[in-house]
Amino acid sequence: MRNKENRFLMYKRYIKRLLDIIGSLTAIIILLPVYILIAFAVFFGMGHPVLFAQERIGQGGKIFKLYKFRSMTDARDNEGNLLEEEKRLTKLGIFLRSSSLDELPELFLILKGDMSFIGPRPLPTYYAPYFYKKEWARHKVRGGLIPPDSLSHKVFTTWEEQFEYEVYYAEHVSLLLDIRVMVTTLEILVKRVIFNYGAEFRPHLNVYRKSKMGANDEVHHAN
Repeated sequence: MRNKENRFLMYKRYIKRLLDIIGSLTAIIILLPVYILIAFAVFFGMGHPVLFAQERIGQGGKIFKLYKFRSMTDARDNEGNLLEEEKRLTKLGIFLRSSSLDELPELFLILKGDMSFIGPRPLPTYYAPYFYKKEWARHKVRGGLIPPDSLSHKVFTTWEEQFEYEVYYAEHVSLLLDIRVMVTTLEILVKRVIFNYGAEFRPHLNVYRKSKMGANDEVHHAN
């Protein structure tokens, strides 16, 4: 049992991070032409800035800034207010989302150490008050580019399903589990393109939880 625990800690603390550094640096170098191509496509198709930036909750509740290729325009109504997300999403944006190419800038965050290749999806800071107590366990590990809810084999998961897989992952990190997530992710990526995943919108967690919360529901602003 002690040897098994030691291997678990060794992978979680050292080997996983080393693989993240080597993998992200290699991918950035190989994908450089893709970065340039997407940047030009976004600039001429949606304008600037090319990147979307937003503060997210990382490991241990630490806040960091996440970057993605933008997938929506800044179209506004007559009063200057941004239109609904569905009306600002472009065909290019749908393709980038469905193929997950909009996530490529996160490779730099993996190299920096804010994220990992595999882990719970880093979520916006304004979601913090809407996590149930048990769901904060997802922040025990670095957030990931590839979320473990692919293990469900579903293209669309509910918030509860996503958090269930993420909490499980945070408490059982291992090389074998990471391999399983990678394999199932390939399956999910194919399904996402087929089902035009990028055109779908799931209610934001704050909106979703507000609609479901009762007076006795327990939420926490911090760990």
